[in-house]
Amino acid sequence: MVPGADPIADTRLWLERAVIGLNLCPFAKAVVAKDQVRFVLSDATTPEALLEELGEELLRLRDTSAAEIDTTLIVHPRVLGDFLEYNDFLDEADGLVEALELDGVLQVASFHPDYQFAGTAPDDIGNYTNRAPYPTLHLLREDSVARAVEAYPEPDSIIDRNLGTLETLGHAGWARLFTEAN
Repeated sequence: MVPGADPIADTRLWLERAVIGLNLCPFAKAVVAKDQVRFVLSDATTPEALLEELGEELLRLRDTSAAEIDTTLIVHPRVLGDFLEYNDFLDEADGLVEALELDGVLQVASFHPDYQFAGTAPDDIGNYTNRAPYPTLHLLREDSVARAVEAYPEPDSIIDRNLGTLETLGHAGWARLFTEAN
């Protein structure tokens, strides 16, 4: 996906066409349909500023009912564009969750335009399960995740199914998701 001028619009398109459209996360459609996803465009330019904003959003999610905000996407296009720096930052994010005593309550998932799983080549299509148009921190309620997983038949099959979907789609198919009108 080639990012455009509006990071939130690009992220919504990615969510609609890839995450929901390809069913990469079978739990996403319901929270999007219920308008329970908070999209935050961060203007942070340093990891420290992003960490501060992450703390604010973690507390907002903790203090807001799930019916209003079940999950938050912090899109941060101006900081941590380098995947290795972003990956290192995730330890700080997890440390903040722990420091705020939200371990077991909230978690931070990660998406990045250059996401690369350990042991894979940079262009491995399997990396695209975690590739978003911009670096993005996804704040999740652990109880919501647990309920969704419990209700889903064979949740352990999601990863293998996603890999199969992406292998069938290929890089050209992935690119078409964002260039063709659906």
